[in-house]
Amino acid sequence: MKKYEIMFIVRPTLDEASIKKAFEDMKKVLTDNKAKILEEQEMGQKDLAYEMKKHKTGYYFLLVVEAESEAISEFNRIANINEDVIRSLVTKLES
Repeated sequence: MKKYEIMFIVRPTLDEASIKKAFEDMKKVLTDNKAKILEEQEMGQKDLAYEMKKHKTGYYFLLVVEAESEAISEFNRIANINEDVIRSLVTKLES
């Protein structure tokens, strides 16, 4: 298994409960695919560098996981489908 750092941004127009649910849903995608979450961090609402999907701010989340490539592929697929996630980035960490 390889280590990955995943950052994703959730729409700022959601209420607090929906933001938490979006975060939990994205974590569940990983854990359902046998990924192990090593670290999780809710970074809060921040300004975006540029407007994305008509939003100027977003709620940032950071996960460090140990996973196989299938789990990461599924995460990317779901993040692209999920309307609440406006951007995601997966980076492979060096061993």
